[in-house]
Amino acid sequence: MINLESSSKSIPIDKPKAQISAVWDAHKIICLLIILFLAAFLISLSIGRFHVPLIQVVKILISQVVPTGMEVTWTEQMENVIINIRLPRLVGASLVGGALALSGATYQGIFKNPLVSPDLLGVSNGACVGAAVAILLGFPSLAIQGFALLTGLLAVLISTSIPRFFKNNSSLMLVLGGVIVSGFMSSLLGITKYVADPDNQLAAIVYWTMGSFATTNMNQVLLVMPAILSVMAILLLMRWRINLLSLGDKEARSLGVNIRKTRGLAIFCATILTACAVCLCGTIGWVGLIIPHFGRLIIGHDNRYLLPISTIIGAVFMIVVDTIARNLTGSEIPLSIITGLLGAPLFVWLLARQKVRIS
Repeated sequence: MINLESSSKSIPIDKPKAQISAVWDAHKIICLLIILFLAAFLISLSIGRFHVPLIQVVKILISQVVPTGMEVTWTEQMENVIINIRLPRLVGASLVGGALALSGATYQGIFKNPLVSPDLLGVSNGACVGAAVAILLGFPSLAIQGFALLTGLLAVLISTSIPRFFKNNSSLMLVLGGVIVSGFMSSLLGITKYVADPDNQLAAIVYWTMGSFATTNMNQVLLVMPAILSVMAILLLMRWRINLLSLGDKEARSLGVNIRKTRGLAIFCATILTACAVCLCGTIGWVGLIIPHFGRLIIGHDNRYLLPISTIIGAVFMIVVDTIARNLTGSEIPLSIITGLLGAPLFVWLLARQKVRIS
């Protein structure tokens, strides 16, 4: 006979304790990163050619929420710089950095490839074509954003239609479709540059494709904020499903996951994030590629924690990059230049640190 008492005593209890400890550690890391994000946000508001003391920054922000009962110790110029110039671009930088990092982490988890970036399906080049056409037609900045968003989504729609045309729904065919569309959109972008006025339009197109928050205002930020935040929430809620997809199609299907719908929804959400980010500030490279690797270095490959941690790190990284861009020289540096200079050596270091297998 089986001794039930002795059997129950032999059941190990270390594993559940280890799991609880891992969850607790992940939550502590997320809290620390949120504190880091708030600190970086406030410090960046203070730093600039027109310096505003940090205590005054805090008081100005509080006065916008609680407008009465506070002694005014700052000048009108300070308030204008903080509220109308720096705050919109830092909110935009936070949204864009978080969106690109979350999109990159999602793509890498779905395709099980650590070298995948958010512009995998041609959304960045597609958005650049729309923005370039709008610049050629002399449209205002809001229309440029709208054109960029629509053509970015159109590029992804074409990319996802190619596997259906060939009746091959494999991930490889989807990636090849993105490569085809991205190359085609790149050629269209080259045509727009060729026919653009070299004195005005060409410079505007090139500057836009390199990324910048120089002309960002709060109306532009509020236009894309609801879409970015709502799609972020969807991806963060389905992060455990992305975990299952990263196991492989057979394993995920055996666990009851609808592969086609889940992957399609995740790709759609990641694409919306990338398109919204590009239409707000132009093309910014490296963020969606390297930030998820930093997240893995901190928390590992579990997407339940990797996705939120990557989102926060991406927001902090973009705040730092934007602060460098507007303070390093007399004229503002395009963001892609800084992300490239920082991203390339950081990525080499990450590859050496993690020993990423690309075969």
